[in-house]
Amino acid sequence: MGFAADHVAWNLGGILMVQQNTPAHSYMRSEAKVRSSPIDHWHVAVLRSGRTWTEVGGNVSEGEPGTVELRSLGHPFRGRSTDAETLSLYLPRELLHPASTGIKNNIALSGTRAKLLVDYLDGVEAKLAQLAQVDLPHVVQTIRDMILTWVSSSPAHHSSQETHSNLPLKERVYRFVQHNLTSSDLTTDRLCRELGISRTRLYQAFEADGGVHHYIQRRRLLSAHAALSDTSNRQQIVDIAFAAGFSSPAHFSRAFSKEFGYSPREARTVAMPSYLGYTVESAGQADGAQSFDKWLRTLGHSPRS
Repeated sequence: MGFAADHVAWNLGGILMVQQNTPAHSYMRSEAKVRSSPIDHWHVAVLRSGRTWTEVGGNVSEGEPGTVELRSLGHPFRGRSTDAETLSLYLPRELLHPASTGIKNNIALSGTRAKLLVDYLDGVEAKLAQLAQVDLPHVVQTIRDMILTWVSSSPAHHSSQETHSNLPLKERVYRFVQHNLTSSDLTTDRLCRELGISRTRLYQAFEADGGVHHYIQRRRLLSAHAALSDTSNRQQIVDIAFAAGFSSPAHFSRAFSKEFGYSPREARTVAMPSYLGYTVESAGQADGAQSFDKWLRTLGHSPRS
């Protein structure tokens, strides 16, 4: 059964921007979907019209025009929406890491800083068709900085600071892996030793991800894919492989091709223009939907200091 909606997606390189008109509907990202999907991006939603109610872990966030919603796709949620017009941003976790340590999931904020962010997004949205590729890194960086300023100044952020030991196991592993992605000794033994957990508990936590080794390898592949997709990155493919934590170029090439369905060289040489937009008027239109899904799965960013 089809779902009638207007959907235009723009790939800005480090962020996906989506313009969407939808009828009233319910939505859900189940625990099973979260376990089976590698997508754990941040989702920022600016409601132009309509209202939404989203529940995460018993807490409900209400969205209405004038508010900005933020939630993680790495956690289950469910909700409902009236007829709505929405501007959404999808940001890879790496884009806000490590400053995102204290960001509370499923929040709706308003106020001066949120209004400034909305005003900037309005300006970007109005100029999407005119943006040149050279402009995109600056746009992405500005959006990132504004979001971090927005959340760091909110009461929800200050009241949600968590100690490392109180974080869920998978979140602790994720953060440790991201900090040590290029380390040659990023092993199961080291994870257990550094995080103070048993091998059995670690294996159980990542069973749905294909195992701990597969999880680490996928994180490395996503990091490499982001570097290969960055048109300003002039590193050789072999250097990108080593920087992502692979010790063998041949192993990297085989793993990359198996994960994404094309070679590292193809990822670099046939990369689509980052500013290209896809229009999908119905969820049943496969070409646009598949292209957006591909963008979502390979979305990544390596912030520069």
